[in-house]
Amino acid sequence: MVIKNTLAILSVATAAAILLISPELLSPAETKTAALALVTICFWATGVIPEHITSLIFFLLAMVFSIASPEIIFSGFSSAAVWLVFSGLIIGVAISSTGLGKRVADLTATRLHGSYIRIISGLVTAGVLFSFLMPSAMGRVVLLTPITLSIATHFGFKKGSRGRTGVLLAVILGTFIPAFGILTANVPNMILIGMAETQYQLPLLYGPYLLLHFPVLTFIKALVIIGLILWFYPDEPEVLSEQKKQQALPMSRDERLLAGVLIIMLVLWMTDFIHHISPAWVALAGALFLLFPGINIVNKKLFNQKVNWASIIFITGILGLGSMINHSGLGHTLAGRILSLLPLGEQQNFLNFASISFASALTGVATTLPGVPAVFTPLSDTISQATGLPIKTILMMQVIGFSTTLFPYQAPPIVIGLQLAGEKFAGAAKICLILAAITALFLLPLNYFWWRLLGWL
Repeated sequence: MVIKNTLAILSVATAAAILLISPELLSPAETKTAALALVTICFWATGVIPEHITSLIFFLLAMVFSIASPEIIFSGFSSAAVWLVFSGLIIGVAISSTGLGKRVADLTATRLHGSYIRIISGLVTAGVLFSFLMPSAMGRVVLLTPITLSIATHFGFKKGSRGRTGVLLAVILGTFIPAFGILTANVPNMILIGMAETQYQLPLLYGPYLLLHFPVLTFIKALVIIGLILWFYPDEPEVLSEQKKQQALPMSRDERLLAGVLIIMLVLWMTDFIHHISPAWVALAGALFLLFPGINIVNKKLFNQKVNWASIIFITGILGLGSMINHSGLGHTLAGRILSLLPLGEQQNFLNFASISFASALTGVATTLPGVPAVFTPLSDTISQATGLPIKTILMMQVIGFSTTLFPYQAPPIVIGLQLAGEKFAGAAKICLILAAITALFLLPLNYFWWRLLGWL
């Protein structure tokens, strides 16, 4: 706690220093944004005070000091992501209260039963496979987290235990981080597709993208995630009792209705390329059905007592901060200054590869991951001229950067999963930081040689 308090004090002091010495480097709007962003991010990262209170402080200071317009500061409340979180919380309450989560968990657990290694490996594998079926990472997390909570209970992993944390991180991290190697599986990938086509008329195709990124960013990273969870959160599952082996009772009316809603939602999520309806609105329609009088699967009492409103405030804070940074131009300024410090040049492909990947990853700390392609893609032409590499290669390099999550707050799906599960940020932060270090030291060079083999460098 002393370390956390020290970091918080240092962040405030640094923010004050930015306000005093940065006018020569940043515009007035960028200066105020940078100071508030530093304090907010540090408080989120350290958890000195609850995350939702930090978000409320962010809203207050941003408004009092007129750092941006209310439409920008509170833009998170109009974001589809927040409504997906809201709907996910309701769906999670329904999965838990009806007993459907326990039923699915019991069926799943009997297949995973045997050892903790098998449980963690099976859940990470399931998360990766689900990434091929469902394009929304937040949708995957919203659907899988309540079921995983029931799986943790099935194996006897109580709240606060290493096993419970390990099981939940296997699903939350396993269905998000490795999915960057699958073109349609995460939001930053989709932003990159759109911007590459509109700005450079370069279509990014599914097959070549998969071949380039899947072996390292998906397959090997999934193995590393499994290893890190087993190392830091070892546990032993409870032996399957005779009671748990008994044949399940017939599904209740509420379970059948909920199962039908989930199947319809899953089909609509998987076919969004046809109907173009956001996963958030599909989820909201499902949540409304569960709340509706006469259906009443989530009644007024459950709605008032079980929906975690702090999660929604936290998410809106993250989204508002990202919007404020992008609107102020701070993201572009930081990316430009980072690139100006890098040793870019022709005939030094590995140095260019590492530099651009690191710059992309560091930009994501300020802008959050979805902001990286929005900031870096317009700079790709300039970088291409400095390095002599094709624009398409430069575009693909930023994927290595925005697929590297240093802190959980950078990735809304991870935040949503942790909030739905009631898990602290510390567990995910530890895995993310160590995975980022392993990526920098080992996976980045491995990626480089794979790109050379494929002829991209």
